[in-house]
Amino acid sequence: MLHHIQQNRFDTLEALSWEVLVHATYSPDLAPSAYHLFASMGHALAEQRFGSYKDVKKWLDEWFAAKGEDFYWRGIHKLFERWGKCVTSNGAYFE
Repeated sequence: MLHHIQQNRFDTLEALSWEVLVHATYSPDLAPSAYHLFASMGHALAEQRFGSYKDVKKWLDEWFAAKGEDFYWRGIHKLFERWGKCVTSNGAYFE
C-alpha cells in the first residue's frame, strides 16, 4: 500500500514537471523561531507589557494588520534563501 502511494506521488510530481529538492539537514537556522515573522514580532514585543489576555489579543491583531503584503512576501522568500544556505553548508550554522 505504501509503495503504491509513493509511486502516485512521484508520478504526480513528474506529470507536473516539478523539481524535487533535497531536504536540508536539520539546522537551527530553519527553526520557526528564526523565521522572519517571529524575529520581527519578538523585537516589537520587547518593550510591551500587557495587563490582560484582551490586551495581548488587541496588540497582536493590530500588529498583524499593520504588516503589508511585502512583509510576508519577503519572509517567505527568505525561507527559500535560508534553505539553500542550509543545504550548501550541510546543516552547519551560518549567519
